[in-house]
Amino acid sequence: MHTKLLDERVVSRAKQRGIDILVYAPHFTRLPEIKATANEYSDSELLVVPAREVFTGDWNNRRHLLVIGLDDPVPDFITFEGAMAEFDRQDAAVVVPHPAFMNVSLTHPEIRAHAARIDAVETYCAKLFPYQNRRGQRIAAELDLPGFGSSYAHLPGTVGEAWTRFDRKIESTDALVDALTTDVDREVIHRDGLGHRGRRLLEYGHLGYENSWKKIDRLLLSGDEPTHPRNLLYEGRFDDVRVY
Repeated sequence: MHTKLLDERVVSRAKQRGIDILVYAPHFTRLPEIKATANEYSDSELLVVPAREVFTGDWNNRRHLLVIGLDDPVPDFITFEGAMAEFDRQDAAVVVPHPAFMNVSLTHPEIRAHAARIDAVETYCAKLFPYQNRRGQRIAAELDLPGFGSSYAHLPGTVGEAWTRFDRKIESTDALVDALTTDVDREVIHRDGLGHRGRRLLEYGHLGYENSWKKIDRLLLSGDEPTHPRNLLYEGRFDDVRVY
C-alpha cells in the first residue's frame, strides 16, 4: 500500500521481497483501466488490488485520499466533501497517504475534523524522510487512528521498501477493505540501511517531475482527460462538486 506503477519488474520485485498484496493506484487513470491492469498482473502468488488516489480540491490545494474498494469511478478535482460522500456511498476504505506533506495532503487539523470518516493514516512512507514519517506517526497516535506503511513506489526498485503486515490472511479486495475498516491489528515494517536511504532519495527526487505543471496541463486542457470531472464518461454526475 501502495504503488504507482505496475509491470513485470514490479511484480518480480514484490515477490522477491515477500509481498502478498500490492495496492495499485496510478495517477490520472480511470478505475476500469486500473482494475483491468491489476487483474492482468495478479496470480496465485500476488494479489494486485485496484485503488484510486483521488485528488480533491484544486491543484494548488489538492488533498490526496487513497481509496480502496470502489465499484464506480470517481474523478479528480472535486470537492473534499463531494468525494467523501461518494466514498461513503460505495462503502470504500479511505486512508490518508503522506499526511501533512507539502500542499498535497490532509493537514493535522483536517484529519482531526474528519477522523470518524478516515480508516487509517500512513505512518511510514518510503518516499519521505524520518522527520516527515514521525509527523504521521504523531498524528495517528494523537487521533487514535490505525496506521499503515507503504513504498508509495513511483520507481520499480522501491517496491517492498515498506509494507503493512496484517494479523489475518487477505485474499481479495473485499477482505482488504474489511481489514482496513474494522481496525484489524497490523504492523508497519520497513527496510533500513544505506540501500533504503538511497531508494528514499531517488523517490524524493522524483517529486520534481511528479509535481510539475506538465501533468496538470495534460489534465486540464480540454476536460476530456480520463479523470477530469467534466469527462463525458462521468455523465455529469459530479458537475455540482467539481472545481474545474
